[in-house]
Amino acid sequence: MRFQKRTIALVIYFILLLLPIYWMLNMSFRSNAEIMRVFSFYPLDWTLDNYLKIFTDKSWYSGYLNSLYYVGMNVVISLATALPAAYAFSRYSFLGDKHLFFWLLTNRMAPTAVFLLPFFQLYSTFGLIDTHFAVALSHCLFNVPLAVWILEGFMSGIPREIDEMAYIDGYSFPRFFLTIFTPLIRTGIGVTAFFCFMFSWVELLLARTLTTTAAKPIAAIMTRTVSASGLDWGLLAAAGILTIVPGALVIYFVRNHLAKGFALGRV
Repeated sequence: MRFQKRTIALVIYFILLLLPIYWMLNMSFRSNAEIMRVFSFYPLDWTLDNYLKIFTDKSWYSGYLNSLYYVGMNVVISLATALPAAYAFSRYSFLGDKHLFFWLLTNRMAPTAVFLLPFFQLYSTFGLIDTHFAVALSHCLFNVPLAVWILEGFMSGIPREIDEMAYIDGYSFPRFFLTIFTPLIRTGIGVTAFFCFMFSWVELLLARTLTTTAAKPIAAIMTRTVSASGLDWGLLAAAGILTIVPGALVIYFVRNHLAKGFALGRV
């Protein structure tokens, strides 16, 4: 009886969890007129016009490409910066190391709006406004501290004797780090890449402020569905479904690493 109650509770929980996604999927296959006219749990008159408009209108599909460009760039920059920094924190003790580590985390805790004006003025000075690099670099302020924190936990679990044995065998540091040490923490790298990707993918304030037309992300373009007649609900729902897909694919490919990361207690 207790098992049945638990099963029923889990079923209800997952239904409530997936209901918004199903409703958005339902709306994406309906015209705006039908959505406004009748309440229905399934499309009465199926249409692919919303998806066709996204894939054929350059302003829409370019938004997805722009988002993928700067998100991918940010993940690469964040990992390349955080890996050596996390190694230093995990292997060496130096003056102010704990204070520096805490300072990195305070950057991650700060609201995005605090850095909005300095970023805009700095990038305007260097002519970086409306570039993918500007958005990717600005997101590093939040992703690099998180990446260092996660990777440091994974690196601290690797015995230092491995480093010493590699140096005795004549390995240089770059060769040791890339061929021996990095494969040992591939789980941590997968978890870190996931969190960096998700933050950069869903972040809107910096991405919208630092871009105008050429590098406009999909999240900003979705706000343009507002017109004199109101919101285009079907088009907005289709864009929302397509926005979920990259994140779902990333979760699928790193699911095993993510599970190990939670099990190790660092995430």
